[in-house]
Amino acid sequence: MEIVLRLVLAAVLSGLIGIEREMRQKPAGVRTNALIGLGASLMTLSGIYISSFAPSITDPSRIASIVVQGIGFLGAGAIIQASGSVRGLTTAATMWVVAGIGIACGFGFYWPAAITALIVFILLAFFGPLDAKLMGEESRSEKK
Repeated sequence: MEIVLRLVLAAVLSGLIGIEREMRQKPAGVRTNALIGLGASLMTLSGIYISSFAPSITDPSRIASIVVQGIGFLGAGAIIQASGSVRGLTTAATMWVVAGIGIACGFGFYWPAAITALIVFILLAFFGPLDAKLMGEESRSEKK
């Protein structure tokens, strides 16, 4: 049951972050974020399981490190440069932190994972519109 809890919590917390992305019509929504968190949790759990059989030659944190690298590659694919502007940085960063939430759940760090998910949701939901408003006002003042 502990394994199921870790997997489900990773998918739920990551999916909640994906809801905010979905509401803003961003490329990586509920399913993408939930799958990233779930996959990261599963890979972390696999590393823990493997290390129980060969503790002297395996380290679960190595798998977590590779997950972070792989998500960096996916994030790079989410970043688009067009017409002199860069888009997708927040999506890439969200994918990266969702993988971290999945890794934390896989290791059984429930509270840090839940608190991180809450912080990310607040950052995306409240700071995104604030940033857009400030950037919009700054752009208008530059044109005057």
